[in-house]
Amino acid sequence: MTSAPLTAAVVAQGLTKRGPSGPVYGPVDLDVPAGGLTVLNGPSGSGRTCLLLTLAGRMKAKSGQLSVFGATSPKAIFKLAAIGAVDDLDAVYDAVRVIDLVTEKLRWDSPWYRLVGKRAQAVEAVCRPVFGPLPMPDPRAYVEDLHELDVALLRIALANTRRPPLLVVGGVDQLSSVADQQTLLQRLVDLGREQTVITATSNPVDADLGHRRLIDVPNLTQNDLVHDEGTN
Repeated sequence: MTSAPLTAAVVAQGLTKRGPSGPVYGPVDLDVPAGGLTVLNGPSGSGRTCLLLTLAGRMKAKSGQLSVFGATSPKAIFKLAAIGAVDDLDAVYDAVRVIDLVTEKLRWDSPWYRLVGKRAQAVEAVCRPVFGPLPMPDPRAYVEDLHELDVALLRIALANTRRPPLLVVGGVDQLSSVADQQTLLQRLVDLGREQTVITATSNPVDADLGHRRLIDVPNLTQNDLVHDEGTN
């Protein structure tokens, strides 16, 4: 019996991005199925980061076509996507408590007329879907006192409070521990039960992880881009 084709969540054709110093990434073609975790395999750097920002509607490509659940403009894609754990986008201050970060995000999400107080229960509601069975951070703890993995999970939880159809997460290889990288990937697999999740890494991915798709992405480094430009 042949299985039914997967519904596409993200389709990219010939995506390219240029900056003041020249090409940043591309051309890139992607076909990301709806639901589950898709891992983009490619070297870390500005090219990979800018590609993730583009997929989440936070950056406009120079050329090519991008569709995210049928939306094609960055503004429309923005409304369908959350993005977290990207250093250039959502770095959190070390000398801030967890409860303060959660409260600030909930206030930002809420209508101006709704009062949002500081409650430990809010930390549980925001963080538990992302942390899953892992220990929750103390609401009164400062970010600088949290483990590296906990900080990454917290940033994802803050980004994902609205739980849109698409969740984009910065490269898991930003974590220094390979074990923590695997734990983070496992948490993203779990989040993929309710959303389409995209992340990236330059490291091998366990075939038994439970992800939906692993996609090798070329043309993310300056060496590749310079080479491609020279052959055109």
